[in-house]
Amino acid sequence: MNRTRAVAARVLHQLARDRRFLTLSVAAPLLVIYISKAALDSFKVPFVDISQFVIPIGAFIVHFATYILCAIVLVRERAAQTLARMFVNGYRQAEIIGGYVLAYTCLATLQSILVLGELSLLFHLNYSAKVLLSVYVVIWLLAVISICLGIFVSNFARNEGQVLPFIPLVTVPGIFLSDLIFPVSMFPRWTQWLSHATPLFYANQIIQRLIKDGTLAESWTRVATLVLYGAVVLFLAMRTLRESD
Repeated sequence: MNRTRAVAARVLHQLARDRRFLTLSVAAPLLVIYISKAALDSFKVPFVDISQFVIPIGAFIVHFATYILCAIVLVRERAAQTLARMFVNGYRQAEIIGGYVLAYTCLATLQSILVLGELSLLFHLNYSAKVLLSVYVVIWLLAVISICLGIFVSNFARNEGQVLPFIPLVTVPGIFLSDLIFPVSMFPRWTQWLSHATPLFYANQIIQRLIKDGTLAESWTRVATLVLYGAVVLFLAMRTLRESD
């Protein structure tokens, strides 16, 4: 556990020194949401609850940004031989991955708070504090899963260029199979099964229930599935982390 905290402290220190990266990590999701606000205002449809779309869109933006940033940064760490040096110094796979997840969870926590806050202000979301807190938990959990996904994907790339094809491979099917834009029930049977392999599908189902005055307790099976999904991806990330290419 001490080594895990040491890795997390080193990564956080590195993030604090790279102010440009840190600023872009926080500002980019907020800018995308602001642009989305302008776009959605141009397509207002009567009798449509806009929060049905904007909150899952905010969750997707956090998911997308966190996944990309973690994937690219971990590849950069491998190219700089940082991971190799940690292995030489006796660090184990679980300690290294745990440290990175812990450090980037701090960044994901900040992103989730700011994104939900901006959504509430721009779109005037009149939900109770309990509902907003529940939505935040879901977005935060999705962000942590995105960190694990980014680490897992980065294990199969030797440089930043090789990680680029993995970005649309994960994010594009996720948005179409999340049941957000198009009803998944209208898709072919095999794509309906495939939707259950995307974390955004479960997150969207939970969020849709919450904005209809639901509670996390009423969606406990989907929440548990989302947690299990993250645990599986984290395990795979640990198992596929290599000392060298």
